Amino acid sequence: MEKKKMLIVEDDGLVLETLAHRFRDENFYVTAVADGDAAQKSIDDDVPDIILLDLLIPGVDGMELLRNLRKTENGKKTPVMLLTNLSDSSKVAEAVSHGVYDYLVKSDWKLEDLVTKAKGYFPEM
Repeated sequence: MEKKKMLIVEDDGLVLETLAHRFRDENFYVTAVADGDAAQKSIDDDVPDIILLDLLIPGVDGMELLRNLRKTENGKKTPVMLLTNLSDSSKVAEAVSHGVYDYLVKSDWKLEDLVTKAKGYFPEM
């Protein structure tokens, strides 16, 4: 079975490493970056199969990355799961308008739930 490519964009180093390690264990090929500029470069080089995206990151912010992604042919359908400390309903509405189905407030989710949600996009996993 082919590994799915996942981009994780998270500026908290501990959270980033924890997520990257866990998803590698779950047979994802993970690219982990801590800022929006690195994320944009990674997406421009090769659109991943799924993106875990924090909104509040240095450089290009998460919502801008999402808007840029949706403008590209390959990025229109890429599943994006937002992980954020924001529970701002206007941000949720904007994210949904850009095709985000999962908007997870960091304090409200468990790692196992996140893994289950991510793998749910790929029934063959």
